[in-house]
Amino acid sequence: MIPFSDNNSKGIVWIASYPRSGNTWTRAFLNGLFKIQQDSTSGEVDINRIDEGSLVEDAAALYPRFLRKPVSAASPAEIAAARPRVQAALAEAAGRPIYLKTHNANALDHGSPLINMGVSLGAIYIVRNPLDVAISYAHFSNAPIDQVIDRMAMSGWGMESVREKGLERVRVVMGSWSENVASWTARPHPAVLVVRYEDMVSKPNATFARIARHVQANPSVEHLRRAIAMSDFGRLRAQEEAAGFNEKPAKSVAPFFREGRAGQWREVLSPEQVSRIVSAHRPLMKRFDYVPRQSDILSTRRTGRSRA
Repeated sequence: MIPFSDNNSKGIVWIASYPRSGNTWTRAFLNGLFKIQQDSTSGEVDINRIDEGSLVEDAAALYPRFLRKPVSAASPAEIAAARPRVQAALAEAAGRPIYLKTHNANALDHGSPLINMGVSLGAIYIVRNPLDVAISYAHFSNAPIDQVIDRMAMSGWGMESVREKGLERVRVVMGSWSENVASWTARPHPAVLVVRYEDMVSKPNATFARIARHVQANPSVEHLRRAIAMSDFGRLRAQEEAAGFNEKPAKSVAPFFREGRAGQWREVLSPEQVSRIVSAHRPLMKRFDYVPRQSDILSTRRTGRSRA
């Protein structure tokens, strides 16, 4: 991996995406691959321990050191100013490459960077068709699809700091779906690997091999095959059904690992909903081959599957 910064002995490798786009799936694959490479007898990915050896960017534990106050007492501008220093402290404390999940846009927040490039080694950015993201996000947030469609088109949109399940999380600034995707992909960089969710579904061997090469894992064919199998969506869903998943919000009713399919929009969205999403995000959808043909849009009406 070619580093963002000049120091490639330590730093952050971002696993980045708009929500509900395959971030957790990617982290599960990497966790399984690293486990196999460390111990060839490893057999399962534990979904509640996939961040072992890595961290979550929005965890609030380090922020009070730089804020000199609790996160709950800090303004959005104060949190924004502290964020680059927190990320630098995480990289320094690790003393090695670390993997951080983020849904933040690669942009500015109150004049401060959401992503500290000075301590970043690279990134994997996962992009997913917003027509399917809208459905998955609606189930995840227990919200109407029309509300989620509006949210996905909202410039600068984000979520404020919260405490849930005993953990405090700092604010996340995703922006609109288009803003998030563009912020990570508009200026190609060799240290940023852009992966389509749909290719993870339809071409898992080739796509996950690209991810592994990008982080310089260089697995054998057998190790790659096993890591893909360990992170199979059905296996992850079965684990959640058996033991729960600690990253699932308390308000979420649907399973976190719900279906994992591409093209669900054809069965769920109405033509009007499809048109609203395409109208809001056409340039980025065109770039990633997500703009549907008019005949595909109209077929949802003909088959009677237009109601969410």
